[in-house]
Amino acid sequence: MIEVVTVTNEQELADAYAIRVQVFVDEQGVPMEEEIDELDRTADHFLARLNGEPAGAGRLIVRDGVGLLGRLAVLERTRGTGLGAALVRAIEDRGRERGLTTVELHAQTQAQGFYEKLGYEPYGEIGMDAGIPHIWMRRSLSN
Repeated sequence: MIEVVTVTNEQELADAYAIRVQVFVDEQGVPMEEEIDELDRTADHFLARLNGEPAGAGRLIVRDGVGLLGRLAVLERTRGTGLGAALVRAIEDRGRERGLTTVELHAQTQAQGFYEKLGYEPYGEIGMDAGIPHIWMRRSLSN
């Protein structure tokens, strides 16, 4: 069973950070100082559980009236279960609650197809972030 919650306590936040570190720092080699950043202080954080066990995380930042979905991480052993899509939808729902009409994200190019299946469209040029190719994508929350 997949459950996604908006983080409300220190344990949930610690679980979300641990997942991000495992995926981005340990698996992908992103430097720790780039992974946990100053934007985390004001972000809405999300934790996904699979059968009660923490397995995914993400965050939502609001900048100039646009939601920025970021730091979406799913543990390797739970990829392909629908957990990532559930996380994205929960973050979008929170964006709607906050009155947002658009969500953008800076996707790793290897994840572009995942986001396209969820209705995101790429724009702009491919660029590097933490040594990994990324592309900007956006989705209207009205559809």
